[in-house]
Amino acid sequence: MNQTIITAIKEKKCLSFMYDDHPRVVEPHCYGLTRKDKEAIRCYQIRGTGKKTNENPWHLMTLEKIVSLQLLQETFSKPRVGYKKGDEHMTTIFCEL
Repeated sequence: MNQTIITAIKEKKCLSFMYDDHPRVVEPHCYGLTRKDKEAIRCYQIRGTGKKTNENPWHLMTLEKIVSLQLLQETFSKPRVGYKKGDEHMTTIFCEL
């Protein structure tokens, strides 16, 4: 799973997966460890469902809840507005845009 996320960030490819029983398609921007020492991705959701998806498309999603991760051929060209390098919610960053 880790290498798939790193590849997606480096190649600006979208990811699809289930999270909290909801299908998601996201643009991953950052991958690292949260303050609670959990692996997570900072991502921008472009399709799918979920809690608060309509309110704010930015999510910090822990890998332990991600199911059926797939690297898509769909790409994005640049970071979304609102993305900040060096995510303040992560203590360690493995890969970021």
